[in-house]
Amino acid sequence: MSFIIFGDKRSGAFSAEAALAEAGANYEFHRVSLRNNEQKSPAFLALNPSGKVPALKLPGGEIVTESAAILLTIADHFPQAGLIPPHATFARAEAYRWIAFMASEIYPMVEIEDYPERFVSAGAEAEALKARAVARIYERLLLIEAAIVGPWLLAHEFSAADIYAAMFSRWIHDKEWRDKHLPKLNALVAALAARPRIAPVWQKHFG
Repeated sequence: MSFIIFGDKRSGAFSAEAALAEAGANYEFHRVSLRNNEQKSPAFLALNPSGKVPALKLPGGEIVTESAAILLTIADHFPQAGLIPPHATFARAEAYRWIAFMASEIYPMVEIEDYPERFVSAGAEAEALKARAVARIYERLLLIEAAIVGPWLLAHEFSAADIYAAMFSRWIHDKEWRDKHLPKLNALVAALAARPRIAPVWQKHFG
């Protein structure tokens, strides 16, 4: 049996698909249209009651949710792919650190930026909250930018943290700001998008 990813293009499902592709895994991609609000459908809620993508069905039928957990689960299933550095090394701790950092410090701000009305009243209050969320995302991405030693986040060693960082960088709507302030992260993205197994996945999601 294969892995099954449930998600949409340009969503957090990219990280799961890129990791599976890099590992050479057999997988299927089942689209859940965010535009059509399919993540709130009864069928998807049966997989993930939080109503968020992505979700991953393992070959045994179990469901894993939360993109960070999915990334680490895939890394555990395919240790030969080098998605996470060796056990008990400092590099592995750093990979965990940055994946946790992005999941906790950036991902929630993305939801606020995209859907401020979920948290405050529509109008001026929502616009102000959205602006604060965008500023927070920029601050956090600048920390990642400063940590990159090139070409990867972990001292010249590719990992799943690079997949995650590249994904978050593409969710910035202001390309001019990104190009001005994130040159090392842009270089990381270029290196990631050139990896033979990830290249078609990148093209599919981000063009």
